[in-house]
Amino acid sequence: MEYSEIINKLEDSRSYAKTYYVPIIREESSKYLFDFIKNNNIKSVLEIGTAIGYSGSIMLAAGVEKLVTIDKNAEYLVLAKNNFENLGFGEKVDVYEGDAKNVIVDLKEKGFKFDMIFLDGAKGQYIRYLPTLTEMLEKDGVIFADNVLLHGMVESGEKVPHKKRSMVVNLRKYLEVIDKYPYSTELIRLEDGIAITKYIGE
Repeated sequence: MEYSEIINKLEDSRSYAKTYYVPIIREESSKYLFDFIKNNNIKSVLEIGTAIGYSGSIMLAAGVEKLVTIDKNAEYLVLAKNNFENLGFGEKVDVYEGDAKNVIVDLKEKGFKFDMIFLDGAKGQYIRYLPTLTEMLEKDGVIFADNVLLHGMVESGEKVPHKKRSMVVNLRKYLEVIDKYPYSTELIRLEDGIAITKYIGE
């Protein structure tokens, strides 16, 4: 499927997200994600942060053959499942309801491995997920983390609003860790920031 085709099919989902303030991936970042999956022949993805299935549908349209996606919002997941089914992706998706920090441990213990992990859930948790997610990467697999610059606050020297402080501190820790061995990371300053990380350690 071409990018323009899936975006047209997701028009209602995009309108719903705007009306009800559901966080979904931004326009330029979604195109980057689509192209990245196509260009790198990504076939299996773990997604943290399903929401209404918008980014998951984009990844499946780009060629992903198996998507495992996690969210703790039951209402969102009902919509996500409907969206996946309506687009013909239902059989390619396993949806898990729950706190990602618990679900990923369970998946790891069951031996799940992925070509790519798409991080788009709670930003302050990225650093806490990292050790478990690292063990779930296939050889040459990547972690694709969205919103890592958090509206510019992560790299800004200005005072961070109190309610965002913990999130910003944890995102800074995440970027610091993935910027050195045993990781190799490319930081893309597109919209809200994307970090693409490979594990290069033994």
